[in-house]
Amino acid sequence: MGIADITFYAFAITLLGAGFLVTIARNPVHSVLWLILSFISAAGMFVLLGAEFMAMLLIIVYVGAVAVLFLFVVMMLDVDFAALKGEMARYFPVGAIVGLVLLMQMGLLFGTWQEAEAARDLRQAPTPDLAEAHNTKALGMILYDQYFLAFQVAGLILLVAMVGAIVLTLRHRKDIKRQDVVAQMHRDPAKAMELKDVKPGQGLG
Repeated sequence: MGIADITFYAFAITLLGAGFLVTIARNPVHSVLWLILSFISAAGMFVLLGAEFMAMLLIIVYVGAVAVLFLFVVMMLDVDFAALKGEMARYFPVGAIVGLVLLMQMGLLFGTWQEAEAARDLRQAPTPDLAEAHNTKALGMILYDQYFLAFQVAGLILLVAMVGAIVLTLRHRKDIKRQDVVAQMHRDPAKAMELKDVKPGQGLG
């Protein structure tokens, strides 16, 4: 067993352990920290597979943005964790049944898994050859050439989902004073402010 195998198993064990601790940690802040560790371990496995671009993308996007955003939200919001735990205990039987069904499906999939005859040869001879094009360039050629339409449709679906989430969460409350930018731009300075001649030792009446 070489150093690459030892590193792979170290990253894999760390990834599985961190992923398990994400679900059982009592403190949400600790869960987010374990999630960051699992992302870093997955990035290390991508590096071992020769996908440096995917590893850096995982670090920059998920660790640098998403996980840190989760961490700030959890730390800044005043969340009643006792109430959340009560709700979790309430729906625990349903969650346990769903988890058991998923484990059974994974067990069936693992028992019937068969590797294709050409899979090993395809992994050993990637297309295009790494000597001709780097994996980042090859990924860009695939996304923006062969699967350009699917890539754009996926981006459009994400855009629609983002707009839908904004529409669903946008609520206009009448008891909140909102800023009227047009009214502020068209205000008359002569009516908006008044000059007071304050004499020394005398305050405003």
